[in-house]
Formats: sequence, C-alpha cells, structure tokens
Amino acid sequence: MSRPKGSRGAYAEAGQLFWRKKMAWELKGRTALVTGAGKRIGKEIALALAQEGVNVIAHYSSSVKEAEELRSSVASMGVKSWLVKADFDKFEYEGLIEKVASETGGVDILVNNASVFPSSGLDDMTLDGLVSNIRINAWAPFVLARDLRAVMKKGRVVNLIDSRIKGFDWNHVEYILSKHLLAELTRMMAVEYAPDIVVNGVNPGLILPPPGKEMEYLDKMDGTVPRKRHGGPVDIAEAVLYLLKSDFLIGEVINVDGGRHLMEYGRG
Repeated sequence: MSRPKGSRGAYAEAGQLFWRKKMAWELKGRTALVTGAGKRIGKEIALALAQEGVNVIAHYSSSVKEAEELRSSVASMGVKSWLVKADFDKFEYEGLIEKVASETGGVDILVNNASVFPSSGLDDMTLDGLVSNIRINAWAPFVLARDLRAVMKKGRVVNLIDSRIKGFDWNHVEYILSKHLLAELTRMMAVEYAPDIVVNGVNPGLILPPPGKEMEYLDKMDGTVPRKRHGGPVDIAEAVLYLLKSDFLIGEVINVDGGRHLMEYGRG
C-alpha cells in the first residue's frame, strides 16, 4: 500500500509537535514562590507566571502596599495568590519553604529574585556588609533551593544573578561578590540536585535604574550595550519562563543584557 502523497511532511510535522510537547514542562496549575515579588523585576516575573496559569506565592520584606496590589492583580488572572512576609537579613528564609508548602499545598517553582544592592568600594567594604550581602543575595537562595529539594523532592529553581559578574562593579563590591557566590552555587546545585530539582539562572543587565534613580540613568549607559539600548523587566520574565519550560536545560545562566557581558566592564 503506497503512502499518500505529501504524507512524509505530515508525519514529520506530527513528530516535531510530539517532541515539542514532550520536551516542554507544563506550567499551568503549578505553584511558584517568587522572592522579592512586590515590585520591579520580581513583580514582572510574578505576573508573567500568573499569565501562564501558575499560582503565585509572592514574598516581600517591607513593600506591603505593592505586595497587596500584586496579589490582587494575580488573583484577577484566575489563579491562586498568597503573600508571605520574611526578612532575609534576619534569617527568616529558614523554614520558609516548609511553611508555604503546608499552607498552599506545595511549591513546584522557586524564583530567587530578592536581593540588596548597597554601594560599597574596596576601601569602604566591611565584613559585616559583605556578610549581609551574602546572606540575602546568595545564602538565602541556596537555603530555599535546598529546602525545596528536601520538602518537595521535585521542582524548578531559577536564580537571578547579574551580568556584571562577567567583570567588576567597583561601586558595589559587596554586592557583586555575593552574586559571584550565587553563580557558583547555581552551577553546583544544578549538578547535585539533578534530575529532580532543575536549577538554572538569569544574568540581568541594564534593566532598571537603581532605587532612587530615574530612567535617564540607564539612557546614559545605552552606549555600553551592543544592542544600543537597555532592556526591561519583561525581558527577564521571558527568560525565566523559557528556563522553566525547558525540559533539558540544567545549570545554564542566560545573559539578558543586550550583549553587554561580551564587553569589558569598566569602572562605572
């Protein structure tokens, strides 16, 4: 019996569709904990997850009003929404996964977005400042991921790092050292926790100005980016979704910076 004309293409197309479905991790119906979700990049990630049908646990430390507004926005998308307050500088990340898992029925996704960004140079860096940066920017994400593995056994983790780890940030030394540590922990966890806990990362570039600065702060730096413009929170959210959906990426850290990581960072 001869095969119908054009059937080879149809079979190939069907096969590609099968593998696309097989290799995509379904997000709808999952539950995600997003740290630092009250505003800025964390807020955009939380909203993007909700649009994909993900229930969102929004962590915040002090942004009460913004967190409440986010919860309302997430709920309006037809998914469940919870708020959890925790000060990571006071070790309140300890036991957080077990707490929210018991209250919400489980956590499938962890997005470690919360961080601090204080100014410090080599000459005025202090041990206390470095430890505080490490505690919030690296140790808390590690403990949360480790606890996710212990409590839930399976899940996905995306750590937000920084494209400046490709060079130096002479004005935020304590911060950038803590992000270097988080990058190494991301790779180590990716190997140690696979295949049940999938760990990846995102290196944001010029996305938002530091708190207190206007957008002109970024506009002046557009020339340092091969793309000749800065990005936005939606660019980071899209990268997070891509990593979460992929069923084969492990230990990848995607630079979302318009190519800036390819250029040598100066003393800016």
